Amino acid sequence: MTEESLRIRRFEEIPSSVEFASRIESKNVPAVFNGCVKNWKAFSVWNPSNGGLDYLLERVGSSIVEAMLSRSAPVFYGDIRSHERVPLPFSTFIGYCNEHIQKSGRDLGVSFESEEHDLAGCDTKKVRLLLGDAPQQIYLAQVPIMSLENEERVQLETLREDIQTPAFLDAKELAAINLWMNNAQARSSTHYDPHHNLLCVVSGCKQVVLWPPSASPFLYPMPLYGEASNHSAVALENPDLSIHPRAEQSVEYSQKVMLYEGDALFIPEGWFHQVDSDELTIAVNFWWKSNLMSSMSEHMDAYYLRIILRRLTDKHMNQVLRKSTAGSAKLEMHAIERLDNGQTDEIHHSFDKDCGSKDSKGNKLKEKLMLHELEPLTLKALKDLVSLVHDRVAGHNGTVDSTPTNSSADKEKHEHTDSVKTTLFCLEDDPVACILWSLHPLSLQNVFLAMAHNFPRTLEALILHLLSPVGAEVLTRKFDEMDQSTDEEDRNKFYQVFYGAFDDNLAAMDVILSGKESFARQAFKNVLDQYLGTSFDEPKPSVR
Repeated sequence: MTEESLRIRRFEEIPSSVEFASRIESKNVPAVFNGCVKNWKAFSVWNPSNGGLDYLLERVGSSIVEAMLSRSAPVFYGDIRSHERVPLPFSTFIGYCNEHIQKSGRDLGVSFESEEHDLAGCDTKKVRLLLGDAPQQIYLAQVPIMSLENEERVQLETLREDIQTPAFLDAKELAAINLWMNNAQARSSTHYDPHHNLLCVVSGCKQVVLWPPSASPFLYPMPLYGEASNHSAVALENPDLSIHPRAEQSVEYSQKVMLYEGDALFIPEGWFHQVDSDELTIAVNFWWKSNLMSSMSEHMDAYYLRIILRRLTDKHMNQVLRKSTAGSAKLEMHAIERLDNGQTDEIHHSFDKDCGSKDSKGNKLKEKLMLHELEPLTLKALKDLVSLVHDRVAGHNGTVDSTPTNSSADKEKHEHTDSVKTTLFCLEDDPVACILWSLHPLSLQNVFLAMAHNFPRTLEALILHLLSPVGAEVLTRKFDEMDQSTDEEDRNKFYQVFYGAFDDNLAAMDVILSGKESFARQAFKNVLDQYLGTSFDEPKPSVR
């Protein structure tokens, strides 16, 4: 479900520039302005129902425009490999519009004769040959009326006098104003723009589906280094879930708006959008840089990039661990359900009792815990961990052996255990991590104290051989929570007991930290794949 703060609003009254900047633009959430452009001259004189095509033919019919020619129409994909940009007399396109009207039998009060200008720089016969009998494969997309960056590419500057920049954009330095016009139904591929955008419908109707930038993992953005990096790789009208499984969730983050003649839609930079246009729809859009992009200094780019990637990586790690009350409670209940039947009420009581001191630092830590001193849920967790260690790491004689052996069977067992340990990044797939995650940090502290006193070699084997990357991340987070619930004296005592169970406590610390870094590295890889559409090559060891 879309967060309430990201819901698109409609405004009946057009805001002032101050209101727009403070209440709308600053929130980076789309907004619809009903009837925003009904006072434009273009609103009446461009409308095909009022002879608008003849008007446009007279004003700019001799202009050569760059049109998008697509074999995949009515869907026009942004990937440069999926379409061609062809020079076309504007009069030829008007001719296609008139032909469409005639074939559809619509009475729009327009003449069906248009002059084709065979001008230098455009081969009309070639365009006809390319189109064949399918002029619906042509789309006037992003034809410049004004362009700050490419003034020489401005093809329809004459039309500027027919439109008015909305008053709330008066203070903006516009980067471009473009015309969008289609003679048949058309759909743009899902993409985002690097500028703020105000899309204004002059004639016809558009349906726009929007997704916030945070939804990009479900839209599979094209590779960052490619020509269409701001486009989605998914054909959302018919996604192949075997290739793009996350696309199934994209609908949960989408919002749909309808734009009618005279309406305008603010699309903030970075918001993915897919636009469906009715036949004979004419629109104008305004692009301008956001305040953030306008004020961002180049010397800060590297720093911002690291901060953003770090934030996305942390967010992904939290998602993997389902760091929410509901997710944690679900795992705790899963652990409780594994206990013997009939003990549920007793366990709930014991669990509450066992965790009751989490905010109290008055009870001093007991360095040696006997098994009979543990609460039922804590004891059950201890038994489960011991069983997992003995099942996966124990030698043939039934005892834990954490020392190297020359036995091929033992070697194969340890290699298998280590390979599993280093490839587990999903909480649900790791029973050790699930047990650690389900326990209150002070209950887990008691488990480790009991293991250190009663089963030190088992604790050593658990950490050195069964702690996966996700397990290491869970463990360090639990350690952080323990630290917040105890005083310095008890913290020092606990870590002395915990690491004292190892023959080499530095090796234990290295295993935990290496696992934690491995988990973060995998999350970073996933972030690059989901948000940037690129892969991550493992760094080669540095030579010093």
